[in-house]
Amino acid sequence: MRGNKNTPRYGKSWLDNDAIAAWVFLAPAAIILGIFLLYPIVYLFYLSFTAGSFTSAGIHWVGLRNYLRLILNPDFWQVLGNTVYFTVATVIPSLIIPLGLAALLNRAVILRDFFRSAYFLPSITSLVAAGLGFRWLFQTDGPVNAFLSSFGIEPISWLGSTTWAMPVLILLSIWKQLGFNMVVFLAGLQAIPPSRYEAAEIDGANAWQQFWHITLPGLRPTLIFATITTAIFTLRSFEQVYVVTGGGPLNSTNLLVYYIYQEAFAQFDFGYAAAAATVLLAVALILVYLQLRTWSEKSD
Repeated sequence: MRGNKNTPRYGKSWLDNDAIAAWVFLAPAAIILGIFLLYPIVYLFYLSFTAGSFTSAGIHWVGLRNYLRLILNPDFWQVLGNTVYFTVATVIPSLIIPLGLAALLNRAVILRDFFRSAYFLPSITSLVAAGLGFRWLFQTDGPVNAFLSSFGIEPISWLGSTTWAMPVLILLSIWKQLGFNMVVFLAGLQAIPPSRYEAAEIDGANAWQQFWHITLPGLRPTLIFATITTAIFTLRSFEQVYVVTGGGPLNSTNLLVYYIYQEAFAQFDFGYAAAAATVLLAVALILVYLQLRTWSEKSD
């Protein structure tokens, strides 16, 4: 006798439930993320409303006092201005230069892999080692001033000048990010169908028209990704400031992450540092939200 299809099957494993099985397999990763990612973020937000230190005296609740101190502190606004200047001046060249290099390499056939590896080398170089190298290059009696002296130009105090110290950090960050963005753009260019360029040539479009009407629209998702990742990379910059300038001279190269480090581990003002870190976290989350929203609009 055939059984009724509505009759329950005995011995069915609870893992046959897709939702339960998914949670079981995701649980280890979720626990790790919760411990090492979500909990620190929540604790950082809580810490930003407190004052004190991790000693026997402990910490105590102060409400919005740390955020008020941020708003009224001119040093914070100077650091924030430095960070905006550093980010904008780094992101724009870090997109334009790699895009041009990727466009050239995409048309090249000989030594493409060699140049791609050579340009990517800075991305895998230790930022501390690169910072020490740039510090040596731009010191007063360093190779850069020696090269300028050969043209009769007076030596420049690159790292001791409030005007030139920040451009040195910007140059280092551009050099560091250049290879990664170039490889990303090159992958995006190779994903554009060649038939589009062939049709444009038949229609009489020149190289600039092909770039403007085919390359840039085809690279739109790649450009969004590269812009967001480069902006986040520059916002979290710490090593180059710590190694090359130490935030000087006169606080002119002090960036937000280095400022947080100073307040937390030099001044031991953890609540105030947590408030500044929360501001940085909010900016990073806004950038990620814009990226996700743009991606969703693109997919629609």
